[in-house]
Amino acid sequence: MNKIVVLLTALGLALGLSFSVQAGPEEDLKAFQGYFKKNFPDVPFDEWSNGLYALPAAADRRAEWEQIEEFPPYELDLAKGKKFWETNNLASCFKNGGKGIAQNYPYWDKKRKEVRTVELDINECLTRQGKKPIKNLKKGTMAQVVSHFRSMSKGNRVKIDLSDPGARVEYTRGRQYFWAKRGQLNFSCANCHVHQAGKFIGGNILSAGLGHGVGFPTYRNKWGGLGTLHRRYGGCNKQVRAKPLKAQSKEYRALELFEAYMNTGLPLTAPSNRG
Repeated sequence: MNKIVVLLTALGLALGLSFSVQAGPEEDLKAFQGYFKKNFPDVPFDEWSNGLYALPAAADRRAEWEQIEEFPPYELDLAKGKKFWETNNLASCFKNGGKGIAQNYPYWDKKRKEVRTVELDINECLTRQGKKPIKNLKKGTMAQVVSHFRSMSKGNRVKIDLSDPGARVEYTRGRQYFWAKRGQLNFSCANCHVHQAGKFIGGNILSAGLGHGVGFPTYRNKWGGLGTLHRRYGGCNKQVRAKPLKAQSKEYRALELFEAYMNTGLPLTAPSNRG
C-alpha cells in the first residue's frame, strides 16, 4: 500500500496536480478539473461531456460527428432498451420510475456495503420478479437497457454522494486504480487520459479523463454497436497488455465511482456516438 501511495503522489506532482495522501475527494476534484481548465482554457466546461470531440485536436472531426448525432446509429438499440424496460416493468424498482436519477450513479449502498451500478440494479430487479438476469454486462441487451435508463436523465448534471465513510474507501480504491501503472506497457489510466489527453496515438486522439463515462453506453464503429463503460475499461486494459477484469468487478465499480465524482457538474450525454 505504501508503494501505491508514493506512486500516486509522484504522479500528481509530475502533473502539477495537488493529489496527496492527505487530500480528500473535494481537493482531488478541484485539482483534477482545474488541470484540464488550465491546459485547455478554450474548452467550455460542459463540452467535456462530448468526449474527444471537445478537444481542439478533434476540430476537423467535429462536424462529421455532429451530423452523425442527428441520426445516431444507436437509435434502434435505444428503442429496444426502452421496450425491454417497459416489458419487464423495471421502472417499479427505481425511484421516480428511473427518470432523472442516472446522474447519481454509481452510489454507495450502506446496507450492502458496496458500490452499486445501474447494471447491478437492473439485474437485481429482474431477479426479484423471478426472471433471468442479463448475463452479458458489456453489450447487447444490457447496453440497450442502460442506454434507455440514462437517456431519461440526459442533460442532468453528475452529482455523486460520498458522504458515507464506506463510499470514500471505495473512492480511494478507484483513485488508486486510475493512477497506478499496469500491464506490459506499464501505463496507468492517467498516462493516456491526463498527461497525453488531446494527443495522437496511432491516428487516434486520446480523450481526456474529464468527461469519462457521461456518454456511456456509447456506440463505437469498432464495436459495431453499443457498449457499456466496463466494456471500455476492459478494452483499455487489453491495450496496455494487462489482463482485463470482469465487468462489474469490485475494482471497475470503484474506478467508475472515482471517475463519476471527477465529472461532478457535467451533464450526462448517454447514449452517445464515439466513432
